[in-house]
Amino acid sequence: MSVGQLKAIKDWTLADLEAVRLLLRGDSIIDWHRLNFEREAEAVEFLEGNELHLNDPRDRARVERLKTDAVDYLRRHFEFPVPKAIERMGMAELMLTASGRGHKQLCACTILKCMHIIHHLEGRELLFMLPLSDQDIFHLVEEKVYRVVGGMLAAGMPITEFVGGRKNKFSLYTKLLSKDRNIASQIYDKLRFRIVTRDKGDILPVIHYLTRKLFAFNYAIPRESTNTIFHLRSYCKANPHLAKLILDERINGTETDALTPSNNTFSDQSFHIIHFVVDLPLRVPQSVLDAAPPSAAALGPVIFSLAEFQIIDRETEAANEVGEASHEKYKERQRQAVMRRLKLGARGLDERAPPQSDERTKSDERPSQVPGKTRGSRS
Repeated sequence: MSVGQLKAIKDWTLADLEAVRLLLRGDSIIDWHRLNFEREAEAVEFLEGNELHLNDPRDRARVERLKTDAVDYLRRHFEFPVPKAIERMGMAELMLTASGRGHKQLCACTILKCMHIIHHLEGRELLFMLPLSDQDIFHLVEEKVYRVVGGMLAAGMPITEFVGGRKNKFSLYTKLLSKDRNIASQIYDKLRFRIVTRDKGDILPVIHYLTRKLFAFNYAIPRESTNTIFHLRSYCKANPHLAKLILDERINGTETDALTPSNNTFSDQSFHIIHFVVDLPLRVPQSVLDAAPPSAAALGPVIFSLAEFQIIDRETEAANEVGEASHEKYKERQRQAVMRRLKLGARGLDERAPPQSDERTKSDERPSQVPGKTRGSRS
């Protein structure tokens, strides 16, 4: 994998800004009305972030089958008119058409949304057909994340700390006991990764890099993002280059200047973080696919696993460790709420403070390290 460098904000395209906006706001790609790719290389890179490689004949066949299924679905259930010219397009051309204008743009965008859903569902179906344990999947996630972030560290990118970990079982017990909807499948941070940047101005370029090299932004989990650092519209308007992009008529939706708060009831208002959850695409080793039932062959080589990412600069990180924003205070509020609930039931939850800020990552994770780099997590 080519490491490259962080892309300077002055060189960002509208597509770059849109990818970062989606993660900060917790939007869904299904609600977008267009893509904004300008060159074929951008579309190819996006597909590679989805673990689909057009230079592999099997992946080209996979993409073509997804497109055929999407078109068939639209025609059968909605009588959606798909022109033959659109149906015959290759994947990169289809994505560039979805970045254009007119009826062809709308049609291409609609097909891509359906392909996104089909690919995701089939990746989930494949997961249940493979001889893989949770630990095997966690290892695949960690291997991929450490390869990318380790490359960033080796290249001297402005990261001062990186911590990765798995939430231990006792923290899982506490989290579920403290939630109104205590269903295990709704825990999104069994795997979590935290990056501390040198300065606040490094945060957005680091997030952008991750969307290019680690995960495609389209698999961010909607409404699971927190941004209590950037008033994005004001931030963009203060930068001459971003000011033009944020006001571009092609942007998806209207950009408000509000922060995106968390629904975590135990964090203090003075705690600031950027966090988001992605269903990370993972390419399954061929040896594992060979051991799967024959029916798995039609589902492709990609599965998905949820992972949480937290990005913060070191100055904000230091401020988060003071007073009511500290991790110790956070955990104590959570423990007290669990005890009240165990004793009083729902009345115990009703006594909690109103929602304020974000999830925390410290002692409730089992830290993992990138070889050759010192990492730490306060317990």
